[in-house]
Amino acid sequence: MITPEELEATRGELLHPASAAENGHCVLLAEDDPALRRYLEVVLQRAGYRVVSAADGLEAMKFLLSATVDVVVTDAVMPNLDGYQLCRFVRNSKHLSHLPVILLSALDPRNAVHESEQVDVFLAKPVSPEDLLNRIVELSHR
Repeated sequence: MITPEELEATRGELLHPASAAENGHCVLLAEDDPALRRYLEVVLQRAGYRVVSAADGLEAMKFLLSATVDVVVTDAVMPNLDGYQLCRFVRNSKHLSHLPVILLSALDPRNAVHESEQVDVFLAKPVSPEDLLNRIVELSHR
């Protein structure tokens, strides 16, 4: 669990040089662990991103159907609809297939090769804030 002290300690180091504040990108974050979800929200918001959070893939899917986002960051294993299923939904949707998808997982990506083929980036947990932000910036510029 992330303590308030850990969040405060990262305050000055989370602003990314290629901040999203210039373009107002919106990140959809789907993560079932409330502490990690809140931590990643703070990381992304401090880097200038607008963040919409979902507690599971089903909630994320519903949001994707009703609003516009620029990138999806999703946990692989969640209740109701997992990250792999969410990714398949995005890839199979005519209006969403262009969205970059970052999959976060504690699982080894070699054990999920077939399932992770449809994602743009696979990041192993625990994910570093810098790595996540760098990957979002890279995907935004392609």
